[in-house]
Amino acid sequence: MDDRHLTEEKLSSQELFKGRLLHAFRDTVRLPDGASATREYINHPGAVMVVPLLEDAAGELRVVLERQFRYPIGRVMIEFPAGKRDAGENLQLCGQRELQEETGYSAAQWARAGVLHPVVAYSTESIEIWFARGLTAGRRQLDAGEFLDVFSATPAELLQWCRDGTVTDGKTLAAALWLQNVLSGAWALSWQAALEPDIAG
Repeated sequence: MDDRHLTEEKLSSQELFKGRLLHAFRDTVRLPDGASATREYINHPGAVMVVPLLEDAAGELRVVLERQFRYPIGRVMIEFPAGKRDAGENLQLCGQRELQEETGYSAAQWARAGVLHPVVAYSTESIEIWFARGLTAGRRQLDAGEFLDVFSATPAELLQWCRDGTVTDGKTLAAALWLQNVLSGAWALSWQAALEPDIAG
């Protein structure tokens, strides 16, 4: 498909802010009709989100979730575990690290589901969606200043929360769509063993 009638060309770029996580720019671009415009956006290093599948003592499937206060919107959110990718970090290893640090769980098997771009109007952020199963509980290693609760719910409970507005986090809503289709058999996953950190590559 030819997208030249939609594509914008960068003419110049001005750095606005550089913080620990976010890097903001204002660019001047040439529009498809030849006019110019400005585009303000944030460079983000990317992240990985994990959908951890857990079987309870009765053999019922549950998903591991978190409750965390999100300062910009001033409320506690229900989310799947997720975290920023370090520069050059293997995506699966990033997911393994974040799952263990935030929830204490390690997983025997992993499957990449897809990628989402949560805020395309003003950020380069991409979030890789990974599923994890064969969970083993362990000890969390939260970052300094990080506070969150870990709990589990059935897929039906999660989908109800998505429907009634209890869950409004965009990445978790997207992951719930994947979860629903994986569990129905409509979308297949290709599972692989957990990686050892020293074989990252």
